[in-house]
Amino acid sequence: MAHLDFEKPLAELEERIAQLKVLSGQEGGIDSQIRRLEDKARKLQRELHRDLTHWQKVQLSRHPDRPYFRDYLDRLFEDFVELHGDRVFGDDPAIIAGFGRFAGRTVAVIGQQKGRTTKQKLHRNFGMAHPEGYRKACRIMDMADRFGRPVLTFIDTPGAYPGLGAEERGQAEAIGHSLEVMARLGVPVVAAIIGEGGSGGALALGVANRVVMLQFATYSVITPEGCASILFRDGARGPEAAEQLKLLAEDVQRIGVTDVVVEEPTGGAHRDPDEAATSLGRELVRQLDSLAGLSREQVMADRYDRFRSMGRWVEARGAG
Repeated sequence: MAHLDFEKPLAELEERIAQLKVLSGQEGGIDSQIRRLEDKARKLQRELHRDLTHWQKVQLSRHPDRPYFRDYLDRLFEDFVELHGDRVFGDDPAIIAGFGRFAGRTVAVIGQQKGRTTKQKLHRNFGMAHPEGYRKACRIMDMADRFGRPVLTFIDTPGAYPGLGAEERGQAEAIGHSLEVMARLGVPVVAAIIGEGGSGGALALGVANRVVMLQFATYSVITPEGCASILFRDGARGPEAAEQLKLLAEDVQRIGVTDVVVEEPTGGAHRDPDEAATSLGRELVRQLDSLAGLSREQVMADRYDRFRSMGRWVEARGAG
């Protein structure tokens, strides 16, 4: 398992435990030592993750071992059938979309997928979708609307791909169209932010009736490094920008952009992907159940009211 810089003391302790477990089958009398070290590791893990800085939480949202969309797809859905292509240009592996069974109901499932190995990262374009990815998502959402199936989206991207080819094929239009499609769907839509929620590339799948967010995920108009490059002319000041962006789960919930923060296992979702998937799945079921009895008109009105309610008015009176 990969470890972040602030996790190194824990990594050293866990490595020592692993070595002792190998020896435990060869030498007697060290089981009690293993138990003591395991207790110490659990305590250290809680202490390390109790008062994390903004930047450390950003790092957790990008952890190389953090569960990706496909990990949740395999754990939470049955009989998933992936559909490919946007019927205009081609298929985009950065977005996986299709239909499957979830908690006894058929749903449309759409998510941004990153890669772990170098080959996978290149294949998935680091989770940064091209226009055809968003057009594929729109195609699946339109199908779900026609057949009356709820839509679940999983958000995990640093942003939409900004390359020349993507711009030539209408990246901005594709994102804008996705926002429009989601706004007019007559079926319930629940979005889950599972890692990085970056810029319009994330929002393109985020116009939902309910938005849930994992504890160490982030949601922002721009990455901290991108913000620092613009504001400070220095991308290395990303940690400073992270504190100003209010991109953490508790920040985003406080201003009403997300509805629920789903607690992760101690140390982050990568520490126990099964537990993380169970917690997220439970919350997704709860949100879908809360929307199940609404008519098409009520679903659209609910989504409209949710976004109209964001923000606060402040009235200032003149001195005179």
